[in-house]
Amino acid sequence: MRVKVVCVGGGPAGLYLAILLKRQNPSHDITVHERNPEGSTYGWGVTYWRALMDRLHAYDPESARAVEESSVRWHQGVAHVRDQVTRQPGDPGHGIGRHRLLEILAARARSLGVRLEFESEITPDDLPEADLVVAADGIHSALRTRHADDFGAEATEGRNHYAWLGTTKAFDSFTFAFAETEHGWVWCYGYPYDDGHSTCVIECAPETLTGLGLDTLNEADQLALLEKLFAGILDGRPLVTGSSAAAWPTFRTLTNHTWHHGNLVLLGDAAHTTHYSIGAGTTLALEDAMCLADALREHGAGPRALAAYERQRKAELVSAQSAARLSAQWYESLPRYIDLPPHRMFALLGQRHSPLLPYVPPQLYYGIDKAAGRLEALRRLKRWLGPRAARALHSRS
Repeated sequence: MRVKVVCVGGGPAGLYLAILLKRQNPSHDITVHERNPEGSTYGWGVTYWRALMDRLHAYDPESARAVEESSVRWHQGVAHVRDQVTRQPGDPGHGIGRHRLLEILAARARSLGVRLEFESEITPDDLPEADLVVAADGIHSALRTRHADDFGAEATEGRNHYAWLGTTKAFDSFTFAFAETEHGWVWCYGYPYDDGHSTCVIECAPETLTGLGLDTLNEADQLALLEKLFAGILDGRPLVTGSSAAAWPTFRTLTNHTWHHGNLVLLGDAAHTTHYSIGAGTTLALEDAMCLADALREHGAGPRALAAYERQRKAELVSAQSAARLSAQWYESLPRYIDLPPHRMFALLGQRHSPLLPYVPPQLYYGIDKAAGRLEALRRLKRWLGPRAARALHSRS
């Protein structure tokens, strides 16, 4: 059955949904409205893992090949703590420039007959007639905000502040760097997204932000201070910002009680956000698009499809949302771990999604985890006992 769909927001989720719907039925009338000019985007690079690439190949091999060919890869993580460096092998990671990703998806959508309307802002007061309107317009979604009570939107502010920057230093691994200052620790997550650029996310506690004056310095002075703190990993390369570095927001974790209202449905960051430290935002948005496209194919563009989409994605997101919450808490509790030997601290950084870790002394947890790695029976016990013990300890605290 032919349907008319309007996607509000030309990010990865909206574009990929348009591609999948056109592949299902070329007669579908699909339009994507993006308020910004074509080629303009925020952010630097996005990161993903092999499991997403396998799913992209299954849903649309042509765009998947282009994404894979434009991505860089790494196979390990490296942590710089004070003057010490430690490395650990890990699952292969992938990075691609956000601009390049959007370019690929926009070209593929056009080739399938999707209408892309750039510099076209759709407001809640001028929604076009359509069988389905998709709010893919991000965490600040105007369409969701208009119906916030119906969606049951809730946002929780994190404690730490962050800045999203880029650099012309191309890291060879997913890189963590922890710099000690007289006002506390500042740390960086860095990963490459092409042969000459990397993303650098800088984070610190609020007392460190104000102690260093990062909340009041102008952009040039901010970047100069950060380049000095992270000179050991930048190798003389500059940090760059695409917008004002002075904002230093805290991360907002967004949830919604329901994801659809009438013929309006939420997609990607408009529906949910997960802390950037797990590197899953773009992956989850693309998976939303896959799930919604599947539901529309099976049930048509009606309430049954939207309910099935919401039900499935909420269930699938439980694990990622838990991991994101625990990851953010790990960094908020950095003083608890930072004085461990670097290889142990890095090992616990890799275990930060464990619900038991916040309640067990770090040295003891490291020993248990290392033993569990050698004994299958202990590993099974740890998987079974961890969540149960964490819930009990959390209730008691």
